[in-house]
Amino acid sequence: MLTAAGRPPVADPDERVHRRRKLAAALRLFARFGLTEGATGHISARDTERPDHFWINPADQPWARLRASDLILVSPDGTVVEGDGPVNPAGVAIHAQLLAARPDAVSVAHAHSVAGKAWSVLRRPLDPLTQDACAFYGDHVVVPFAGIVLDAREGEHIAEVLGPGKAAILANHGLLTVGRSVDEAAWWYISLDRQCQVQLLAESAAGPLHLIDHDTATATAAVNGSPEVGRLQFALLWRQITTEEPDLLD
Repeated sequence: MLTAAGRPPVADPDERVHRRRKLAAALRLFARFGLTEGATGHISARDTERPDHFWINPADQPWARLRASDLILVSPDGTVVEGDGPVNPAGVAIHAQLLAARPDAVSVAHAHSVAGKAWSVLRRPLDPLTQDACAFYGDHVVVPFAGIVLDAREGEHIAEVLGPGKAAILANHGLLTVGRSVDEAAWWYISLDRQCQVQLLAESAAGPLHLIDHDTATATAAVNGSPEVGRLQFALLWRQITTEEPDLLD
């Protein structure tokens, strides 16, 4: 539900804490699944008290050991207003512009995963090859490569091309996903990367590719691509990682 101003309603202080914990869990899950590459990549969560600010991972912290208390709160111009640690300039350029352009969004996820990068060089959207791939059918875009994203104008360009979609293939770069919760953005990224891997494997095999037809893919997308499914899928991962690594909640 959105407010009259088109922004998510401001939640209570407990939601602020919970959102940061979900963000820390998402970062650790990305590390666990091998979706990270050094200091590149970032996941954000819109702040509940200052909706134009966002929490993000500091550039000098390994994702695999990051805790909720390690996150930094960043203003739209990149100033760190809570927490300690450097902010990745590309993170500001991407997340500040996307969150500003998408009042419905709470979280943005971007990383340089292997399958995502490999597929991105083809500069093509994914095909509806499987039931899982249909979650992105008609709901993802390809954004042309224009160099390292260090300028707000590049972030604005990504936001413009993405529009209301949930995911973008950044050509010759990587993947990006958006969600109305950290849960959704994180799950869509994890799944999108896997769909890239599946299509790369399928195209490397002998024989023709048999795509799911438009009507069936559209109907499947309405279910598998829904926010409810995104949250449900992440919930399973949340339970697992918070049980195995409860220190991330600190």
